[in-house]
Amino acid sequence: MGTVFSIDIRDAGSWTGAVTDVVAWLHRVDAVFSTYLEDSQISRIRRSELKVAGADPEVAAVLELCAQVQAETHGWFTAMPAGQLDPTGLVKGWAIERASAILRGHGSRNHSVNGGGDVQLSGESAPGRAWVIGISDPRDSQKILTTVSGRDFAVATSGTAQRGTHLLDPFTGRVVEEWASASVIGPSLTRADAYATAAFVMGEEALRWADGMPGYETLLVAADSSMYASAGWVVQAAGE
Repeated sequence: MGTVFSIDIRDAGSWTGAVTDVVAWLHRVDAVFSTYLEDSQISRIRRSELKVAGADPEVAAVLELCAQVQAETHGWFTAMPAGQLDPTGLVKGWAIERASAILRGHGSRNHSVNGGGDVQLSGESAPGRAWVIGISDPRDSQKILTTVSGRDFAVATSGTAQRGTHLLDPFTGRVVEEWASASVIGPSLTRADAYATAAFVMGEEALRWADGMPGYETLLVAADSSMYASAGWVVQAAGE
């Protein structure tokens, strides 16, 4: 998927088999959905060499999820940016959330799965201690702007830090340059990831939109690193 994944299991015991299953799952997702691989199923569908009905059943399931999120974001999220099939704005979060479910299936209750800064967190970081996740400054990845903490939650960020200015306004087709990043927290990384993409292109409207999405909150970071949050997002100093 063009990024680095990490798996952090805080339960006692050996988890080699669980991690092997997660890695196999992530490679399968890459083989099916990657837009970087010429022979992936999504690339073949884009070239009209393969129909969705003949692809891995997960393709149709993901595209249905994309349609749901498009409706939930009033069209600000789309699996057809610039008129070309590309569900990757949802796929990474979906794959990570499923990886966490695989770990739970193996018996792990306390873990995190991180893909390029998008994280699904399960349980606690230690007995009685919530997970604490830093939100990086999109202009300086070594600087933490704020932190979020909790148990059994997800956090996703979309923006310019890794790929530069690349997200398109789905209504105008123009590249969005007003914001540096958008982060979303909530219970599901599948939706948090896609919502973060939508929030970035939505801009300030995303703060009001998030107030109508129970369980999800949004943080926007401007080019000067100033922060704007939805009502339920508590901005904390990095050292708190």
